[in-house]
Amino acid sequence: MSATKVPVAQAVLYNDTCPVCRREIDHYRGVAERHGTSMRFEPLDRAEAWGLSRDDAAKRLHVRTEDGILSGYDAFLAIWRGLPGWGRLAGLGGLPGLRTALSWAYDRVAAPILYGRHRRRMRRAACSPSSTSSTPRS
Repeated sequence: MSATKVPVAQAVLYNDTCPVCRREIDHYRGVAERHGTSMRFEPLDRAEAWGLSRDDAAKRLHVRTEDGILSGYDAFLAIWRGLPGWGRLAGLGGLPGLRTALSWAYDRVAAPILYGRHRRRMRRAACSPSSTSSTPRS
């Protein structure tokens, strides 16, 4: 067995305007809070503090570990590693063949679909006569 260090999420930057993303992260946040972990969850408004534009941050899930920032499927693995009771899922999801397939599915299917929906929500909000300075949530 290798002594390589596996990254664990300390903070999560997620698209809080995306209903699917928000639901998933709310679940992780609940697990983290119930178990008293120190993992933080930050909305898109914090993207610049991460060195990202709001638009780039909306394209993929991002996490900060002690070694830097991870994004995409690797970010999910880092979150799962940091949640009590989720280590087995992280281990399974990190297996070479499965990791490659799930990373491809996230990068080529899930992330582009979610980002496309995000852009449509932003366009609708910008065109809406009742739009305000607040971020749309639906």
